Amino acid sequence: MSDRQPPEIADAAVASGVSKVAPAFGKLFVGSFLAGAYIAFGGLVAIAVSSGLNPQQWGTLPTLFTGSAFALGLVLVVIAGSHLVTGNMMLVPISALHGRIGAKEVAKNLAIVTIGNLAGSLFVAYFLAVQSGVIGGPGATPGTSAALMHNRLIAIAEGKGVTETAWQIFLRAIGCNWLVCLAVWMSLGAKAISGKILAIFFPIMAFVALGFDHVVANMFFLPAAIWAGDPNLGWDDTLRNWFFAFLGNLVGAGVFVASSYWYLYLRDEEPAGASAPSTTGTSR
Repeated sequence: MSDRQPPEIADAAVASGVSKVAPAFGKLFVGSFLAGAYIAFGGLVAIAVSSGLNPQQWGTLPTLFTGSAFALGLVLVVIAGSHLVTGNMMLVPISALHGRIGAKEVAKNLAIVTIGNLAGSLFVAYFLAVQSGVIGGPGATPGTSAALMHNRLIAIAEGKGVTETAWQIFLRAIGCNWLVCLAVWMSLGAKAISGKILAIFFPIMAFVALGFDHVVANMFFLPAAIWAGDPNLGWDDTLRNWFFAFLGNLVGAGVFVASSYWYLYLRDEEPAGASAPSTTGTSR
């Protein structure tokens, strides 16, 4: 079973994008809820493996651990099958550029998937991270896992919600989704689950290690920090981050991946001639 070459990946991406707009609202929302939860699981385990590591001793290695663990989120999205808005920001527009779907379908899909992703992320943040006690509050016993995870979460959330400027969030979000969509793109090239996981791991590890902004991940980190009692972070900071992260993610996906690869491999191909390879198990 040979893997797909780049021109074949382009056709597979178009077919996958067309399949993204096909489900009825209920199925699309449930699949989006699951993807938001999966990314939140990745964020939660990333906090767990990197908490308590003093940068003065470990240097930048905690960011490597964080990124390596966070890759779980997209692995679950791709292998289990669900709908993630950052991946759809590439798959659905490339289908539209190729003439397979219209602009209204693109906008409707991204809106529904964003809301579903938010619901899934908030569910995990509130119930499974904070209410469960996995992440402690300000009064957690020092040195315990809950306290260490609380401190790590606060550091991540305040960095994204308070320290970064709007321009920095936007630029970091471009870089983030350029890498995320390359992970999705390369996973389409692999036909075996092991190949898909390997294709996903390195770009996701890289964007997290670099401190880039992923809007769905931030739908987990920032609300979880607020609910965990962070006094320096507010919902206004959170909404500002989400807005500019969404815009940057959209540019990263639409310009640097969807448009670029459409131009390279699909621009001169008739839409009716686009093949539709099976995308079973590669829902994003």
